[in-house]
This record gives sequence, structure tokens and C-alpha cells, in this order.
Amino acid sequence: MDVAALTPERARSHFREGLRTPTAGWCRGWTQANLLAVPRELAYDLLLFAQRNPVACPVLDVGDPGAVSTALFGGDLRTDLPAYRVYEDGRAVADVGDVRDAWRDDLVAFLLGCSFTFEDALLRAGVPVRHIEAGTNVPMYLTSIACRPAGSLGGPLVVSMRPVPASLVPAAVRVTARYPAVHGAPVHVGDPGEIGIADLGVPDFGDPVEVRTGEIPVFWACGVTPQAAVMASGVSFAIGHLPGHMAITDARDDRFQVP
Repeated sequence: MDVAALTPERARSHFREGLRTPTAGWCRGWTQANLLAVPRELAYDLLLFAQRNPVACPVLDVGDPGAVSTALFGGDLRTDLPAYRVYEDGRAVADVGDVRDAWRDDLVAFLLGCSFTFEDALLRAGVPVRHIEAGTNVPMYLTSIACRPAGSLGGPLVVSMRPVPASLVPAAVRVTARYPAVHGAPVHVGDPGEIGIADLGVPDFGDPVEVRTGEIPVFWACGVTPQAAVMASGVSFAIGHLPGHMAITDARDDRFQVP
């Protein structure tokens, strides 16, 4: 199956039928998004948290309370992602392929920008994307950088990492800076220890990837950041995507590209 050539609707049907897989490289040209659904009484705090931390939490769409689709996502948010993570009292209590039984009428779904959206542009610019080459999930790390808190929410910045040949780092920065709604330019280049990452081989989410001789680790803000805030803040209940297993929307990538 050529997953890059699939339409969002067809991809979502595969996930609804039980396919569980990271979505990097899927549906070329279509925007992918992070999902976090929180109780209505927490929705303002999450919106304010996103406004205060826009690089990590760029809001693409927000649903009505209880709604299972949004303007950008025509499928069913309870079934049409490949995998979900359920939180209770700040702890991940289940990783599942379907959250119909867990979904509540008071949940407000947020769709936030995902860096998978600019990976096709990186590839077209000649910048390798190692996790796509390897067929694995992108590595993601908790950092020592604190986000600006909002109401009851606070926590660390999460980053994704892609190894980039040193000569191509300027190209990677230039390409991704044109996608501010999906995290934009890197937040850090080089020594992971400077942002509190002790071992690139042990990501907090996703899979490790090889960093080859002559390559530099490049870090982008990651939309798992609000899930880290859910954990750090002890939120009573929330549903997110399993990191790397995204919502594939009906929006085109170029909608979020700036000149």
C-alpha cells in the first residue's frame, strides 16, 4: 500500500478498521494534527496555554463540546486515528485504538499543528527524514524548558528530533520556518544536553533513530507538549492521540505555508 498516495478519508477508514501505525509519510500533501480532548471546564485553560505557548501548541481547530468531528476533520475523532492515549489524574491509563466508550459529552477536542506536515517539504528540499526512511515513529523528548503556565496547566516543552547533515541545517531551518502553524523553525540545534535531554537513544515518546557521522540533531517543538502538561498538572481526564499516531485532516499542507 502506497500510504503517501492515500486520501485522508481512505487513511481514516484503515484506522477505523483497526490498522495501528505511526502516520509519518502518510497522505502526502494533507495536514496532520495532534488531538487533545479535555472536559469543557478545562477548555479555556488549554486554549490559554496554547496562546501562551504557540510554537509548541499551534491551534488549528477546536470542536464544540461533545462533538466528534470539526471543520478540519470530517471523520470521527473517536475511531479515525490509528491510536489514542487516555489519561486519568495525570496518568496514562490506556493506549487504545478506539475511544468510543471513553468519549464524554463534555469533551472539547483541540487539533494542534504537527511537524509531520512539513516533512514532505523537507524531503523535496533534499533534507533526509530518518524516521520515514526507517519506517519508525519520530523520537520525542521531554526537555528542561518550562512552558508558560495557564490556569491549572503547566509543564515542560516536548520536542521532536530529526538528524540533519550539517550542510543541510540552514535548508531545514528555512523550509520549516515557512510553516509556523505546524511548529515552524527548530527551537534548538545541536547538543541535546543544553535542553535537558540526557540520551538521544532513549526518547520519552516514539522510537530512537540513528544519528550518523556528520549529522546534527535538530529539535522542533512538538504537539505532545499539552499532553505533557496534562501529566504534569494531574488533569482528571483527557484523551489524546498516541504520540506519532496523528489525526489526518481534510486541509492541505499549503494552507499553512507562508511566503
